[in-house]
Amino acid sequence: MITRRHAPGARRPPLVAVVGATGTGKSALALDLAEALADRGIAAEVVNADAMQLYRGMDIGTAKLPEADRRGVPHRLLDVLEPTEEASVAEYQRLARAEVERIQAGGAVPLLTGGSGLYVSSVIQDFVFPARDPEVRAALEAELERTGPRAMHARLAALDPAAAAGVDAANGRRVVRALEVVELAGSFTPGLPEDRPPWQPAIVLALRADREVLVPRLDARVRAMWADGLVDEVAALRPAGFGTTAARAIGYAQALAQLDGRLTPEAAIAETAALTRRYARRQVSWFRRDRDARWIEHDDPGRVRFALDAVLGEH
Repeated sequence: MITRRHAPGARRPPLVAVVGATGTGKSALALDLAEALADRGIAAEVVNADAMQLYRGMDIGTAKLPEADRRGVPHRLLDVLEPTEEASVAEYQRLARAEVERIQAGGAVPLLTGGSGLYVSSVIQDFVFPARDPEVRAALEAELERTGPRAMHARLAALDPAAAAGVDAANGRRVVRALEVVELAGSFTPGLPEDRPPWQPAIVLALRADREVLVPRLDARVRAMWADGLVDEVAALRPAGFGTTAARAIGYAQALAQLDGRLTPEAAIAETAALTRRYARRQVSWFRRDRDARWIEHDDPGRVRFALDAVLGEH
């Protein structure tokens, strides 16, 4: 279907974020919404907001939609990094905002879609990232290897209790980043994206599912990842190497451990499922902090109509 794009000088199309926990159907809603907009002559493009889907070749474990399943809707910021590279939310912010502005300038609606909370917030909120220092980061990473994330988190709690309260004690990467900021800036709390003014007005569509529904869906998704060949995918990527971020990705770390003989297939699947459930809880907690989010039940028959009305009301 031919879709129209706004003429120069027309009102800017709204920025739309489609968010929620893993397994709630964000990609499907974004595509359904894009098609509903197209039926009304309005173009839309998806901008990926899943940190792990930035990685080229990491497809099965990230539930990345194959190109054939994208229904002709353009998808941006997929496959832009090699697994050996480190994802940076600050760099993602720059790239994603550029895509959003390009899409809007062309008269189309950008659909920022994904469940990586900080990545979404970095785009839609006016958040400036604190400085980085490679030497400080390297020293903290080395300490993390020696002492583990919980000891590092205890150190963070002593330095900045408010920052520690917002960082998962088991997430070593986040703990290290918080400590890096504290060491460089004296405090991490001012850098948190909560309560920041918007970068530009955004419509946040947040999908939810009751835990008794979501958990079986997540467990089935993990089993399907192994059945669909995740371990073979990891084995094929391994010769080129994995950077720290990619190697720690849920599912990929466990597949690597299985290839090394450190985990049986059953143990790898069970560990991945447990971590996925915990990650989903963190995602829900993150998006609940957005007071303006419009929550939609994942299986609501009227979810596309609801989303469409939200967009058309601002279009």
